[in-house]
Amino acid sequence: MTWLFNNPSEFAKEMVAGFVSANAEIVRQVPGGVIRNTQSQPGTVAIVIGGGSGHYPAFAGLVGQGLAHGAAMGNLFASPSAQQICSVAKAANNGAGVLLAFGNYAGDVLHFGLARERLIAEGIPCELIAVTDDITSAAPNEIEKRRGVAGDLVVFKAAAAAAEQGASLQEVLAVAKRANDRTRTIGVAFSGCTLPGAEHPLFTVPEGQMGFGMGIHGEPGIREMAVPGASELAEMLVEQLLNDLPPGVSVKGARVGAILNGLGSVKYEELFVVWHGVQQRLIEQGIVLADVQVGEFVTSFDMAGLSLTLAWFTDELEALWLAPAYSPAFKR
Repeated sequence: MTWLFNNPSEFAKEMVAGFVSANAEIVRQVPGGVIRNTQSQPGTVAIVIGGGSGHYPAFAGLVGQGLAHGAAMGNLFASPSAQQICSVAKAANNGAGVLLAFGNYAGDVLHFGLARERLIAEGIPCELIAVTDDITSAAPNEIEKRRGVAGDLVVFKAAAAAAEQGASLQEVLAVAKRANDRTRTIGVAFSGCTLPGAEHPLFTVPEGQMGFGMGIHGEPGIREMAVPGASELAEMLVEQLLNDLPPGVSVKGARVGAILNGLGSVKYEELFVVWHGVQQRLIEQGIVLADVQVGEFVTSFDMAGLSLTLAWFTDELEALWLAPAYSPAFKR
């Protein structure tokens, strides 16, 4: 249940206004979304991210120094329009082109693709990348069809850090692709979410059951099953991710960045209990935890669920991930 709203049709607009006023030292509003309210280095690539509202801190919460330069914000669970994306991109452009980055959903693919064409036609170099980290949304031989979820953050952060270092647009795109190729996520859901003013949840999970592999909008996962204990769930998550390794990755001795993401209603205390089990199982496999993030990074209103992301670092990707950043929702 979403408890606090005025007119449901105005929810997204009022949310953006409140977010900007609460974080005015970092972001400012422009038509179509938000951009940094701090100075960016001229002649560097701008990273513009985006998607539907309702997934905070994705996407506006990830705008700031060392992270995205702007975020195009659609309506609740709806892609921003090509016009919105172009508006944000032109406001964020530093003169070296724009990388558009977003989760791999049909509406986003269409609208970001149209925006790229328009920006190029207006003389602004532009590339795009659709994040595809959700392992349960397509088989390994169809990886380009997978959804983007909490792995978005890994791709956005690596690309932004490369841009801050003065990399060219093609170099930033190559970094984003390498980060995407080496990031894997699996999620679970215990209940659905209810949009402001709606009488029923957007999707449901049977009481006492868990949707294993379910997506953040209720997309089908692997199966429904009884909710396990935290240790058993940790083991299941790790097992699935270790069965879907990026090409060329060897588990023992690998340096990994781990993100345990709450999807809305699972409390931090519960996440820490699950993480305790995840950490034990990763260490047992000989994995070196280069960085750990436990919290909310991609949510879905009041959806009860969580996801585990593993980013299999190279030296380059680890350095980019650990580079400084200061945004409303992620600080390094």
